[in-house]
Amino acid sequence: MSVIDELTSELARLPGIGRKTAQRLTYHLLRQPASQSRRLAEALVALTERVRPCDRCFNLTEAPLCPLCADPRRDPTLVCVVEEASDIASIERAGEFRGLYHVLGGRLSPLDGVGPDDLTIGALLARMEPEGVREVIVATNPSLEGEATALYLQRQLAGRPVRVTRIARGLPVGGDLEYADGVTIAQALAARREML
Repeated sequence: MSVIDELTSELARLPGIGRKTAQRLTYHLLRQPASQSRRLAEALVALTERVRPCDRCFNLTEAPLCPLCADPRRDPTLVCVVEEASDIASIERAGEFRGLYHVLGGRLSPLDGVGPDDLTIGALLARMEPEGVREVIVATNPSLEGEATALYLQRQLAGRPVRVTRIARGLPVGGDLEYADGVTIAQALAARREML
């Protein structure tokens, strides 16, 4: 396999990048100065070496605590639970949420072999009492797996002195938070409801 084919294959593994787009990217990189390709390679190496999960919320960061957890202006008693770290950026774009987050690292999916122990649910439960959490907003995606995860979280939090809410619908079923606009997310947060 040639170097061109190898890079094209690796790029095609990225989400949303098909074989043709990967090939276009490869040829684009070949037309650029070598220094630009080196900077891209160095950035990828730095990404894998320096980025890690936040010790508190599992957001991605280079420090022990992510910038959101380290911000004293955020409300630590309000925790928004999301599936992936990329969902945080979508909610932050809305500019309405002032609490903290918890990244599950996925969603329950028995068909894919993802159970509760594969997610950071235990760490979320451990945060409740020490941090004085009074409300957990479940912001999993409105998919079958996201709904199952939300229901599981509700059951795990039942009996604790914490209000459990779910972001309102308004996000399309089967859609991802990552692709929702800020207004839609702001409305969904404002209209969240108790999970019964």
